[in-house]
Amino acid sequence: MRMERLGHGGTPAQVLATFGEHARRLGTPAPAALTGSWFGAAAVIAPSLDVQPVSATDAFTCPDTQLRAGGPHIGGGWMGYLSYPDPATSGPPALPVAAGGWTDTVLRLDHDGCWWYETLTDRKCPDALARAALAVPADRTDAVDTAAVLEAQWNIDWSLPERDTHRHGVEQCLDAIRAGEVYQACVCTRFTGDYTGDPLTFFVDAITRTNPARAAYLEGSWGAVASLSPELFVARHGRRIVSSPIKGTLPLDRDPDDLRASVKDVAENIMIVDLVRNDLGRVAEPGSVVVPELLAVRPAPGVWHLVSTVTATARPGVSARDLLEATFPPASVTGCPKSRARELLQQWEPSSRGVYCGTVGMASPLAGTESNVAIRTVEFDADGTCALGVGGGITIDSDPDAEWQECLDKAASILALSTPRHAETAVRTAVGVP
Repeated sequence: MRMERLGHGGTPAQVLATFGEHARRLGTPAPAALTGSWFGAAAVIAPSLDVQPVSATDAFTCPDTQLRAGGPHIGGGWMGYLSYPDPATSGPPALPVAAGGWTDTVLRLDHDGCWWYETLTDRKCPDALARAALAVPADRTDAVDTAAVLEAQWNIDWSLPERDTHRHGVEQCLDAIRAGEVYQACVCTRFTGDYTGDPLTFFVDAITRTNPARAAYLEGSWGAVASLSPELFVARHGRRIVSSPIKGTLPLDRDPDDLRASVKDVAENIMIVDLVRNDLGRVAEPGSVVVPELLAVRPAPGVWHLVSTVTATARPGVSARDLLEATFPPASVTGCPKSRARELLQQWEPSSRGVYCGTVGMASPLAGTESNVAIRTVEFDADGTCALGVGGGITIDSDPDAEWQECLDKAASILALSTPRHAETAVRTAVGVP
């Protein structure tokens, strides 16, 4: 393990734009990134990551060294995603079931704005990495072609999902609740789009303009995943486990007190908190599962959310794979009881969820594992099409029209990235061009 303090410098968007242009010019794998709040840092960037499809059972595998119960050191690890596992009637998703890659080097941005070079090896920080982190102009042999970056703009022409199909799914869910089959289920729908340009440029623009708490980016020959999630699925540091489910939504221009006062939203959140407690209890020390935070109102891009936090202590010998098997797919995107909700959702949703409602994150032998719930996530395939899943928890108090509006509210911050401002402005900011 080697760590070097690089100093204050560029934003995550600037550093990603630089690494992205290096990758395009040199023909090397694109960078991967976690931005917002990950491993106690504001950003964790792999300068170049060969992201390949893997089996679902190989996702988030990492030597369980767990040398530290916390702290800033990350060094490297496996970065990738795991898709939502249940099929739908429309056939398989466009992207691989799981994909990821190993990096032995990362750049970490602490919350004081300082960049650090970290590696699981003993190699010194290459000059090019230090210049990228510090936003220092490169020499002529390593110069980023700013004009090429500015040309790497993006555009997405979105198509709305079918409102009647979503309404039918919500009504079927309400019938199942009345029949006592489930108490709650997360019924989802899917925007589709045609895109031009570079998915990394989309992500750079998106994090610059919306600043999501649990954003992540991965790219390979199969396509790209740009996750703008606000939600923590699970974090494990040493034996400590944390999950922060989100249920309950209100547009950001509304009074946040209205969210806490909503009987429907509060019930929605508490039911999922109980489900998370049950999931973590499968691998936790008896008596260690607690809820230190319940029904906190937090802002996210375009909306307010109700957020709760559940913690636990893992039993000795519990592996990362054991934890994933106990908790995946995330409670907040399934329902109660979980197994029956998952069965019914396959009947109510015509499209496979794909990466949406799965998880994106990192497993590090030094720092542990952190992963998001892959909501507000755009999936780019290699053929110029993309998708954005949205959904909401249905309870006995749900109104189908209000549930449709909630889907639109959740998608609004991402759909708005295509208008009214052209991506060029954000890209100019990212590469430091006035």
